[in-house]
Amino acid sequence: MKIEVLSNKIHRARVTDANLNYVGSISIDEKLIDAAGLCQWQKVEILNINNGERFSTYVIKGKPGQICLNGAAARKVQKDDIVIIVAYASMSPKKAKTFTPKIVLVNEKNEVVKNI
Repeated sequence: MKIEVLSNKIHRARVTDANLNYVGSISIDEKLIDAAGLCQWQKVEILNINNGERFSTYVIKGKPGQICLNGAAARKVQKDDIVIIVAYASMSPKKAKTFTPKIVLVNEKNEVVKNI
């Protein structure tokens, strides 16, 4: 049996833009992608603290400081909303008991403040 476990998280990032006229995805600062251990094209869930929306999309590399929801996801956020970006991994319950996710805390400029 496998279970889904939190593997990666960017906590309380600030949305810098929402671009409806794009195919889809979330553009994330490449430094944040690396710090959180995410991969380009990886599926992530977006949790919008401001309005309670929860939705899925995929990661693409963005500009420094950028957190931009693209395409249909742009309707789920507004500029300056605070979001949590999470990814999950499938693993055995035994592995999950010793697994530690990569968690990144950011400031209002989407700069890494702390890696947990």
